[in-house]
Amino acid sequence: MSIFERTGWQGTLAALLLGAVFAAVDVGAAAAADGRGLVTYMGTDGQPVQGIRCGVVDRSPPLEVLQAMQRAQQEPDLLENARHLLVPVAFHVIRSDTGAGDVSNAQLQAQIEVLNAAYQDVGLQFEILSVDRTDNSAWYRLSPGSQAERDMKNALAIDPSTTLNFYTASPGGGLLGWAYFPYDFPESSPIHGVVVLNESLPGGTAVPYHLGDTGVHEVGHYVGLFHTFQNGCNRPGDYISDTPYEREPAFGCPIGRDTCSGPGEDPIFNFMDYVDDDCMDEFTRVQARGVRWALKNYRPGLLGGLVN
Repeated sequence: MSIFERTGWQGTLAALLLGAVFAAVDVGAAAAADGRGLVTYMGTDGQPVQGIRCGVVDRSPPLEVLQAMQRAQQEPDLLENARHLLVPVAFHVIRSDTGAGDVSNAQLQAQIEVLNAAYQDVGLQFEILSVDRTDNSAWYRLSPGSQAERDMKNALAIDPSTTLNFYTASPGGGLLGWAYFPYDFPESSPIHGVVVLNESLPGGTAVPYHLGDTGVHEVGHYVGLFHTFQNGCNRPGDYISDTPYEREPAFGCPIGRDTCSGPGEDPIFNFMDYVDDDCMDEFTRVQARGVRWALKNYRPGLLGGLVN
């Protein structure tokens, strides 16, 4: 799961797009090869679906990003306990040509409430800016890095610099969701945003991933967080100093699991792991600092949404 090397990261927008797209496309093969990320959830027909928990590819950030991120964990956090960032959300509900896959406004509002509860201590608040619905079967079954994804986002994205674009669809391969990191593309690129399985929203059928935490997890990537199990038991883990190392993703809710010899049990309750929705319920203090640092440096347009 790597496309950018820690030795550096340079290039044009085209190179950035190519790298991130190829990284995302590799996720299915990587997950299938070793079983990591493979999950089973309930489909709309009541039959089990085997899919992939997250389409974000674990890779080291560019070297300059990594160095700045590590410095930021030791510096004063000027946004901590000062204000909350108000993030407008543009929902794009993608349906098939027959209208399958619709999501109600009540579910969208419930997703906002789940996001607000999860990110309260991070310092983020979310509110609905707009909702649109599009019937397009190719977009409805899109996959990361596909032409369908590019076409959909180029057509529908609303001011990516100042707005979180949140897409619901039924991705191919049973994928639950994906996003891109803040530094993958320029702030104004329409490729930013998150895509989630429509049935993962609150009230959906995708048990046990039906409480809206797929959205929380993917927004975590959107604001710069990595999987808690990144790099396994090896330094520097997920680049966050207060999340214990974790050898591999956790599934279900394995309380007390401890897969690495370092201090602390595996952070299975963290939103950036792979556990069931009703098991994940926390971000750490340093994750919150990391989010605010990433927004300040890579999504400054969202800082226009600061509220007291």
